[in-house]
Amino acid sequence: MTRTLATARRVLQQLSHDRRSVALIVILPSLLMILFKYVFDGSPAVFDRVGPQMLGIFPFVIMFLVTSVTMVRERTSGTLERLLTTPLRRGELILGYGLAFGLAALVQALVSCATAIWLLDLDVNTPWAVVLFAVVDAVLGTALGLLMSAFAVTEFQAVQFMPLIVIPQLLLCGLFAARSSMPTILERTSDVLPLSYAADAFSTLGRSSGFGGELTKDLVILVACCVAALAGASLTLRRRTP
Repeated sequence: MTRTLATARRVLQQLSHDRRSVALIVILPSLLMILFKYVFDGSPAVFDRVGPQMLGIFPFVIMFLVTSVTMVRERTSGTLERLLTTPLRRGELILGYGLAFGLAALVQALVSCATAIWLLDLDVNTPWAVVLFAVVDAVLGTALGLLMSAFAVTEFQAVQFMPLIVIPQLLLCGLFAARSSMPTILERTSDVLPLSYAADAFSTLGRSSGFGGELTKDLVILVACCVAALAGASLTLRRRTP
């Protein structure tokens, strides 16, 4: 745990020195929510219906992008290779990155949810649950970013994974059309995509109060996907010998 915390502290220190990344993580989701609000200024019902889902989608996309690019930069600069010559275990390294970006995701979720709920008057009945799922979605983006960074050689290639990993999930998660109305093959595909459960959870939070069985199921699935992605990311790291 000491090595994990040391890794997380190093990543947070590096991140704090990159003002553009900090702005991208903390400020951009709120700006996008404000833009989304006024795009549908003449149809407030649309914002109340789709707005909660945006609180999960924007952090997911942004954290995937930031994490994948950052991890590729660590690989290409030789930082990871040097770290893997130390007693630091692969799981500790990935957990440290996940913890650091998880803390960034928490700040991001608090700011974006506060902006949407109290500044933009987004109608939700359980604000704490909205924040919880926003954090989990951001961590999911982080975990998938760590995993997919293993298959990119350059930062540009990391960005190219967005159309492959993110856009299909956006199209199939139920944001544009109900998953039950899709052709069977697309509906079955959406059932194995984690963002579908995030969209379902935010839709439920937008129309009901309390934390029932459906939300619990969605939360368990999202957390399991985060753990699986982090475990997969740790397996992509190969230990070097000095």
